[in-house]
Amino acid sequence: MEQDKFIISTDPARTQAQPGLEDALDSGPDAELRSFVIDAAQHGERLDKALGALVPEFSRSYLQQLVEAGAVSLNGAAATRSAHKVKAGDRGEVELRPTPQSQAFRPETIALNVVFEDEHLLVVDKPAGLVVHPAPGHWSGTLLNGLLGRDAGAMLLPRAGIVHRLDKDTSGLMVVARTRTMMDELVRRIAARAVERQYVALAHRPWEGAPSRHVEAPIGRDPRNRLRMAVVDGGKPASTALELLQNGEQGCWVRATLGTGRTHQIRVHMAHVGHPLVADELYGGAPAAGLARQALHAYRLAFEHPATGRPLEFHAPLPADLRRALAAWGLRYNDPEWLTSHAPG
Repeated sequence: MEQDKFIISTDPARTQAQPGLEDALDSGPDAELRSFVIDAAQHGERLDKALGALVPEFSRSYLQQLVEAGAVSLNGAAATRSAHKVKAGDRGEVELRPTPQSQAFRPETIALNVVFEDEHLLVVDKPAGLVVHPAPGHWSGTLLNGLLGRDAGAMLLPRAGIVHRLDKDTSGLMVVARTRTMMDELVRRIAARAVERQYVALAHRPWEGAPSRHVEAPIGRDPRNRLRMAVVDGGKPASTALELLQNGEQGCWVRATLGTGRTHQIRVHMAHVGHPLVADELYGGAPAAGLARQALHAYRLAFEHPATGRPLEFHAPLPADLRRALAAWGLRYNDPEWLTSHAPG
């Protein structure tokens, strides 16, 4: 007997990430006070270099940050310059505070819009602005921190069970594993293209030509700007199916279906075909229609539950900022049910 398909359309109320933890350079219970004496071999060296020899487990750049934060004293006074030349016999103390990296994988109470959950996995509707993984500049307040905060078992999993990601300013659906077996299986299925991921995007310039377009263009690091990805010879194979939903005088409303999952794939491919996303300045877009973040939303996620075999399908309504942007350009909002009933192929 054919199983029923389980379909969820998420609550349109958007959640926001809570503020992160206090700055990791602030003194706290995990700090360690270590005394030191400058010996003859270090006479005349910069303070940060001398500290690097005395405290080899910390990088020199981080020790410089500790000096700037007032965590180092020399001969009873606060050291203020990493370039200060020390003398043999100088005595001091350094307060060894945890690095941001060491504090990144900590539980935090963060409001998450969980639209489905069982003992094997959960599905989250991520708001724009929420970072998925801790990284420089975002060592706390991430989706990973929130997952650790709501489920102690997530600490036992790599990346707290996160098997794919969305960019900080992309909104929409993500699946997260709750066991190692499920994590390995979801990773395998995503690689095998057995997890359907569809997005909607608002892009610059009216669409021309056939309403459907399949982009096969390899993606790699942009040799001219290491912060970007680009279509490059020798890049990893990347496949995106694009379909025009509605055309306008200022731009187009497009559905994108991932065939592969390369970094920034839809953003790169849309720019490659001459339609950078609205407000995606990294790839040639510009703020418009009231949007200050890239106009990309992961609206549909569908897969067969690896443990139960039950077909699952989830829909995430458009966030309010994208609805307003469509209205500003005179374009029509397509709800998830309409999009599903007009699925490509």
